Amino acid sequence: MSTQATAETPADPAEKRKIVLLFAGLMVTMLLASLNQTVLSSALPTMVGELNGVEHMAWAITAFILASTIMMPVYGKLGDLLGRKPMLLFAISIFTVGSVIGALAPDMGTLIVARVVQGLGGGGLMILSQATIADVVPARERGKYMGIMGGVFAFSSVAGPLIGGGLTEGPGWRWTFWMNVPLAVLAIFATIFLLHVPKVVHTVRPKIDYLGMALITVATTAIVLVGTWGGSQFAWSSPEILGLAAVAVVTGVLFVLVERRAAEPVMPMMLFKSRNFNLTTIAGLLTGIAMFGAIGYIPTYLQMATGYSATVAGLLMIPMMACLLVVSIIVGRRVSATGRYKLAPIVGSAILAVALLLLATLKAETPIYMLCIYLGIMGIGLGASMQIMTLVAQNSFPLKFVGTATAGQNYFRQVGATLGSAVVGAVFATRLHELVAEKLPGGTGGGGAGSFTPHLVAGLPEPIKRLVIESYNEALIPLFLWMVPLAVLATIVLCFVKEVPLATKIDRETPVDISPAAMAEFEAEVKHDDAASGELEAEAAAPGK
Repeated sequence: MSTQATAETPADPAEKRKIVLLFAGLMVTMLLASLNQTVLSSALPTMVGELNGVEHMAWAITAFILASTIMMPVYGKLGDLLGRKPMLLFAISIFTVGSVIGALAPDMGTLIVARVVQGLGGGGLMILSQATIADVVPARERGKYMGIMGGVFAFSSVAGPLIGGGLTEGPGWRWTFWMNVPLAVLAIFATIFLLHVPKVVHTVRPKIDYLGMALITVATTAIVLVGTWGGSQFAWSSPEILGLAAVAVVTGVLFVLVERRAAEPVMPMMLFKSRNFNLTTIAGLLTGIAMFGAIGYIPTYLQMATGYSATVAGLLMIPMMACLLVVSIIVGRRVSATGRYKLAPIVGSAILAVALLLLATLKAETPIYMLCIYLGIMGIGLGASMQIMTLVAQNSFPLKFVGTATAGQNYFRQVGATLGSAVVGAVFATRLHELVAEKLPGGTGGGGAGSFTPHLVAGLPEPIKRLVIESYNEALIPLFLWMVPLAVLATIVLCFVKEVPLATKIDRETPVDISPAAMAEFEAEVKHDDAASGELEAEAAAPGK
């Protein structure tokens, strides 16, 4: 790549200190986005109850997911075109506005609007934070930073529900929104004073791909709604779901046609000419489906099958998150030290497959410590693979395309996560209703499977309670076995990644100019990446290596 060099001049202490401070600011930004996805989980029942909108509860989550997914490729492209710093400030500001609207929401409709506004900013917080690190840290050194970033999500997965529960029981659920304001102010100051990168220079005035943005918005909305509504709000074969699927296909095809002709496409088709980008994107999508399809329902399973409270169920997820955090940091540092990265995501995906297989053996009487061990194994697999796949995608392109590449991969991973959670939830609900009707023809006296709560199940007579727990186990646990092939396929796909040498310098000499000439240069860069893998293999085979 144009950013490669055989050696790197060590940065002086002052420069290293600036990078550390910048990274700390970006961590706050990522914490804003990641906490926002988990902190409402324990506050949501109280929130929708006070606002008298239980029937719209799902939209409080879906609205954010939908808006943030749509905005990921938009922020990635605009960050490359206009610069990461102004776009990051814009994203933080929009997210903060959404938080204030949510904190002041008088009804459920306003709350949903607030979540949409938060999502419009939140989609940029994650993408721009990851891409900004690429602006100041060479790929060879970036592994250790990416590893710590992965730890932010692990921390948020445990801390979010605990913070949300504490705020809801204390000052009130509105503080789950107010808490974002001081964090946002801190992130804005960090961005203004600590993010110092050269301004983007254009030889021609950039043309924004508005049509491409509109088409990807419609296509993504249709995909997310199919996954969210299919099997729950509407039958999979209903006109509504089939219509949305048709809209997704048609707009998806139109999007590809438009992007092939756009001067500055929001998601350049050239991205998909990079072998490593394609492979890591496919693996990331498969991992997202398996990961969120599995862990999205484990806390609920713990409450129903063991009788633990929501708080304790959240704490029992710590083994997974702790292993993810530790392994992510260790693997990141190892990649930075050696420059070798191919093996880590392959092994990680294989370990994920083993973890899913172990989870598929769970029974109602399985000791809780065994479940914690299985979750820990899953955390090891995810920690070894997730962030490294993003690094590989970034290393496949010149710096001026890093934001677009990062956003593209995260976009498909987010779509996979949404579909995984939705499809598993729909199949699980259907199986649960069927099993309860089979085992308890007379019902539980509480409205059937749809009315199950941990408190209701705990109060049932022991024989009926045992049948309900068995139904819950039989409805959910076998689904983990269905996800094993996804992790195995991700492992196989990653075996074909070419280990291109990680860049050791940052090249900002070439001005951003997404013209036909620049696209031709981009194609040459992609071909160069594939050729460079041969150099790495020769280097590794040389005496003394």
